[in-house]
This record gives sequence, structure tokens and C-alpha cells, in this order.
Amino acid sequence: MLVFILSAVLLVAFFLFIFNKLTLGISDSAVCLVGKTAIVTGGNAGIGYHIVRILASRGCRIIIADRDNSDKTREKLINETKNPNIISKHLDLASFESIRKFAEEFNNCEERLDILINNAGVGKSFTDKTVDGFNDVVQINHLGPFLLTHLLMDKLKKCAPSRIVNTSSSLAFTNNLTKENFLTHQNFEYWIIPFNMMTNYSNTKLEVLMTSNIMAGKLKGTGVTCNAVHPGIARTDLIQKSMPTNYFALWWTIGYNLITAKNPWEAAQNTVHVATAHELENVTGKYFWDCKVFPFLPKPAQNMEFSRWVYEESEKLVKLKESEKL
Repeated sequence: MLVFILSAVLLVAFFLFIFNKLTLGISDSAVCLVGKTAIVTGGNAGIGYHIVRILASRGCRIIIADRDNSDKTREKLINETKNPNIISKHLDLASFESIRKFAEEFNNCEERLDILINNAGVGKSFTDKTVDGFNDVVQINHLGPFLLTHLLMDKLKKCAPSRIVNTSSSLAFTNNLTKENFLTHQNFEYWIIPFNMMTNYSNTKLEVLMTSNIMAGKLKGTGVTCNAVHPGIARTDLIQKSMPTNYFALWWTIGYNLITAKNPWEAAQNTVHVATAHELENVTGKYFWDCKVFPFLPKPAQNMEFSRWVYEESEKLVKLKESEKL
């Protein structure tokens, strides 16, 4: 029996390895970004760090917007890219006050915003509620970036053609989102194989996809594009921090670290491609996997009425003023 189980695990691992390699998208975009300005949330570590590194190496001015305002990371990136135009600013997506403060300072001090990359996210709750009264996964993954994007919209429109790139996930397909549980925190679902233990996370990544599509429609004709991306499973600390210990040891050793996961540089490719590729300048309202448009959407995201409801509820929850709406 043990031999059968091990053989099955190895067979699955082999096919996952082949699938991962065959679908690994590497951006062929070589666009120069001198004179452009980008904001990357969560740019101090993981995928965000490599997004910043790639953009900065092309001459882009980068504002790293992160809860951990790290001068050490900034100095390391400057040394690696020889680009001095990398700035680190404090942004706590779990606080609407912090988001508004960041946006106000940016709008007052910066002349341009050509690329907004909403990369930051968390996999599970670390506190009961944020200071604004929401589950922290919901606020950090969805409501916070939703508010930030609206507050920076005038600058994006001024610098059009400009781009918004929102980080979703393939786990959006494993959602159970309804109007009734839109803000409900849900605990992990412990499946035998832990591919979907984070229903709450899955729902927020669906909300990101739904509101991205609605926003893209609202921005048509402005020169501002809005797309969502799935970076893939990557070797970052997001999964480690999110996964129960009993699953993590097995997943880390066999599936995650050795076989299926991309390294952070590989996982950054899709976001960088959507943010920079010349041929995507007018492409909006799409969902990208591995540097290509993914042809399918989760069922709730196909429902435009439900998507508009999620968007309008989000406007209310972040307390957008009429002048801040699209």
C-alpha cells in the first residue's frame, strides 16, 4: 500500500513538473521605462521585490509601497540595478487612513504615475479585525487596493496611456462567494490534498478579478487599462505563512519547493509583461496567466450584474466620495 501511495505521489509530481515547465511564461517585453513612474505595493519581498528589480533595471522610477518601509531593501535594489530612483514609502493596506495619507502625499509630490501594480496580499488572517473593522484578508487583498486605485486615478489619467495591474490568483476558481458571505471571514478548509485551504483568500482574489473587469469598462476611452494577473504558485513566504504546519512540511518538501513552484523571478514575469508590453497598450479587462490572456473566468466573474454589485458594495465599504468615483 505504501509503495502504491508513493508511486502515485511521484507520478502526480512528475506531471505537475511537466505542466509547470510547459506553461512557464517569460516576458519578451524589452520596453525602456526611462521617464516612467510606477508604484508597486508589497515590493520589499517575494514577487514584488523582483517586479521592482526588473522595472528599475529598465530605468523606471519606482515607489515601493509597503507596510515594512525598508531602507535596506531599497539600498540593495539601487546597488543591483544602478537606478537611484527607487523610493520606499510606508503603506498599510489594513488601514484606510494610511492609504489616504499615502495617496495624498504621492499626488502632491509626484508628477507622474504610469504603472500601478497592486501586488501586496496575505493568505490568512492574523488578527480578528483591522482598524476599519474588516477581516484583514478582505481588506489587504481587495478593499485596500480598491481604495488606493481610486485615489490615484487622476494621476493615472493625466499620464495616459497608463496601466493598472491587479494580482488575482487561480484560486479565484475555488471560491464560494455570494452576496451573503461577501465580508464573512471563513476558516481553512482542511482537504486531504491542500490545494484549497483558503476559501477566504480565494474569495478576495475573485473580488479582485470582478472589480478589475468592471473598472476596465468604466475606464474605456481614458487611456488607462486595468487587467488582472495570476502569478502562479511561487516559492515565497505567502504559502508558508498561510498553510497549516502538518500540511506545510509535506507540501514544502515534495510539491512546493522541489517540483511545482516557480521562483519569485519567474512568478514576476506575468505582472511585468502586462505592465510593460507594447502590444498590450490598449488591452484591458483581461485575465492573464503566463503572459497570455486566459480564456476562462470563474463563474461569478461571468455574471456582470453580480460583479457590478461587488464593485458598488466595495465603493460603499471604503467610503468613496462622489468625486473619487469613476
